Amino acid sequence: MIKLIADLHTHTVASTHAYSTITENCRFANEHGIKLIAMTDHAMTMPDAPHCWHFHNLKILPRKIENVTVLKGAEANIIDYDGNIDLDGETLGYLEWVVGSYHKYTCKPSTVEEHTRGYLNIAKSPIIDVIGHPTTAMFEYDMEKCVKAFKEYEKIVEINESSILYKRGSRQNALELMKLCKKYEVYISIDSDAHFHELVGIAPNAIEMAESISFPSKLIINSDYDMLREFIKRKKPQLDI
Repeated sequence: MIKLIADLHTHTVASTHAYSTITENCRFANEHGIKLIAMTDHAMTMPDAPHCWHFHNLKILPRKIENVTVLKGAEANIIDYDGNIDLDGETLGYLEWVVGSYHKYTCKPSTVEEHTRGYLNIAKSPIIDVIGHPTTAMFEYDMEKCVKAFKEYEKIVEINESSILYKRGSRQNALELMKLCKKYEVYISIDSDAHFHELVGIAPNAIEMAESISFPSKLIINSDYDMLREFIKRKKPQLDI
């Protein structure tokens, strides 16, 4: 059975459509065997995102909260189909982890061709660590072509529990995406996208789907702490985790 030891996409009250603090998130994570979380509140073009000072001040947080390692990050909004995101260089300098996602509020959905071009461009970005919830129907794209690019540029592909539950088309798209990631041996991260602390690390639907196709645990980056730490340290050797 797949067991998660990290959640690489979570939100706090800094994103005002979320409802828990970082301490509450970490306390729940610790109680349920989650050793690491990425704190990834929405970047600034999202209508209810925090001010840039939220990200600039992440440096005050300890590495561990409630015995859980915290990666200080953001969920960047991909704002066009040319590979641009809504985080400036100064703000990026304070971040350790970046999830890059399309949202209808920050980028108008277009054609399959444009969406594909967008994901191919974002795959090349050295800033992005995780391709956030690339399963929603409104941003349909050439999945196989993009998965190959995610492999080439060492991006983690997210299987997002919240999207599976609440975003139209995501359940079937997530299954197809996992099949392609299995075929091309691309790392995935099964994440909660939690907006409330009791959801941190909780992803039964995504896990069930992965198990239904015998998705190899060696490709689920957040199922083994040593594997995840090795991946992070290889890309970010300066991090003290």
